[in-house]
Amino acid sequence: MKIVKLCQAGTCCPVVKVADSKVEIGEDENTCTLTMEQWQILKEKILKKEL
Repeated sequence: MKIVKLCQAGTCCPVVKVADSKVEIGEDENTCTLTMEQWQILKEKILKKEL
């Protein structure tokens, strides 16, 4: 699993956890779980500046 922290301090912001079959975004109880297909769609939309 790869974990990416979304702020410099690494303790005050949500994280992105990328596993083989899912991606989790958030912190504590505020977490969203995406399938790999959903994650790919999100990445494409960000790269195309649709979001």
